[in-house]
Amino acid sequence: MADSTSWPALPVDSWTDTRETLHMWLQIVGKIQLVSTPLLNHWWNVTYEVSSRGLRTRLMRSGDRAFDAEFDFVDHQLVLRTTDGATRSVALEPRTVADFYAATLDAMSALKLDCIIVPSPNEVSPAVPFAQDTEHKTYDAEPVTTYWRQLLSMNRVFEDWRAGFAGKDSPVQLFWGSLDLSCVRFSGRVAPEWAGSPPPSCPRWVMTEAESRENAAAGFWSGGSAEGSFYAYTYPAPKGYDTGSVSVGHYDDSLGEWILPYADVRTSADPAKTLLTFLDETYALGADLGHWDRGALEVDRHRLDAEIYRRR
Repeated sequence: MADSTSWPALPVDSWTDTRETLHMWLQIVGKIQLVSTPLLNHWWNVTYEVSSRGLRTRLMRSGDRAFDAEFDFVDHQLVLRTTDGATRSVALEPRTVADFYAATLDAMSALKLDCIIVPSPNEVSPAVPFAQDTEHKTYDAEPVTTYWRQLLSMNRVFEDWRAGFAGKDSPVQLFWGSLDLSCVRFSGRVAPEWAGSPPPSCPRWVMTEAESRENAAAGFWSGGSAEGSFYAYTYPAPKGYDTGSVSVGHYDDSLGEWILPYADVRTSADPAKTLLTFLDETYALGADLGHWDRGALEVDRHRLDAEIYRRR
């Protein structure tokens, strides 16, 4: 069984109010990043990366100046930093979304950073404008830190999985719309135009950009099971994908995805190996059925170790 500090338990229902508040805060700063960076493939410019303190944006720009932002889940503050050395922080503490939004805008103004965002959330319903959201106001630091520690362990496994792919793939990143940690591999082929139903408060063209290339996606979100779930899907899903066989996880017909409960990973003899098996097998299932050129796309994820050993 895993060390509980590396793969800690965090029942989804135990921090719902805090998670929903944090989700809105992440959307506010995510939208700042959206308008302060150029569009990259599939919205990769708007995401967060897992950091040594919490979740961090990419480098953003305001005119000729550059800055970044980090949700620090150790000291529990949002830290805004400019490349000329100026900083401002906003406390992560029990406060309404409206109050956090105003404080964040004040911090941006104090740093002389100009930014105009669409001031309401995406992928949630109802989409209450940030300045009017006084319902979400809970912030419990302990489960937020636990969640971040979960992300640290997942991030390492996703990075190892990414190391075995030489084709186009995404960074390991957290999307603030759906609040999921994600990593995606691509076959190199254009996908048919996305024809699904978009999430609430999300324009169809957002999903069209996201799914514009044939891909095998995997990630984690706080849903699907008591402690959250890892998921995997292939777009477009090849015939037989839903009835294939993998050694861990199961196919959820309602979601159209393979699901592996976090608790199954946490309580396994080797959580990292269990998760990596899920990632490898669900990808291989979709790639084989979809006739991906796996020989050209995949590499030995341990090739550097072998090369170092050979040169001793």
